[in-house]
Amino acid sequence: MKKGLVLEGGGKRAIYTAGVLDVLGEHGLYPDGVIGVSAGAVFGCSYVAAQHGRSIRYVLKYGNDYRFMSWRSWLKTGNFADVDFCYRDLPQKLDKFDNEAFMRSPVDFYVTCSNLESGNPEYIRCRDLFKEMDFLRASASLPFVSRIVSVGGKKLLDGSTTDSVPLRAFEQKGYVKNVAVLTRPAGYRKKPSRDAWLAKLVYRQYPAFVRALQNRHQMYNRELDYIEAAAKEGRALIIRPSRKIKMCRMERNPEVVRQMYLLGRRDAEAALDEVKAFWR
Repeated sequence: MKKGLVLEGGGKRAIYTAGVLDVLGEHGLYPDGVIGVSAGAVFGCSYVAAQHGRSIRYVLKYGNDYRFMSWRSWLKTGNFADVDFCYRDLPQKLDKFDNEAFMRSPVDFYVTCSNLESGNPEYIRCRDLFKEMDFLRASASLPFVSRIVSVGGKKLLDGSTTDSVPLRAFEQKGYVKNVAVLTRPAGYRKKPSRDAWLAKLVYRQYPAFVRALQNRHQMYNRELDYIEAAAKEGRALIIRPSRKIKMCRMERNPEVVRQMYLLGRRDAEAALDEVKAFWR
């Protein structure tokens, strides 16, 4: 019976997930597979490599560097997150990602991307992250503020557009005891986007992707309902923020970022016994 970990995205808000993952890793709690979306995938790979504390360390150190995430980066490069800085300099030089440990890990690692041509999610298993970094980058490349990532013969962007919390997809891959880490408190529901007109303008060559953008709130809310039902049936365990911290996707206040990370740690510590029993 394969155990899984499903990680929602959410930009810097997903630093909550990093806090959860650090506690799980520090206690030696690892599943058979991890599937992450956007920032959830970015932080999830450090967990698979057993680099506890790496995510919060580099986010606090470089989070306000304009190359990490900013309109200045977008104006200079066409990407809100500078590709060279975030996906080359940072993991290879500034705060090295242990790719060897990642490849040795028995935990399978998947990233979720959105295929612009089909309008469907893609679930891509990564075995060598340095060679497959573009899939991770695609998963976290937000529409409207990122260039389309062409990799593996596909045109990809942010996985959150088509499958924000891929519990159902992971179950279909054989992972039947899944812990889902969400980045919104209980009761949250996504509202319709106000940028439907912009989607039609920017992505007019990709009508299926336009529909996915326009219907994202419906997809997201359906997934939350599915996760809640799975939890009631004992097929899933949910870890989510126990209280609301006002924090935006692009948060620049390091103290708010730290508070969200520490909330993730506290919530994970409170759930440790439950996770151990669930994954037994």
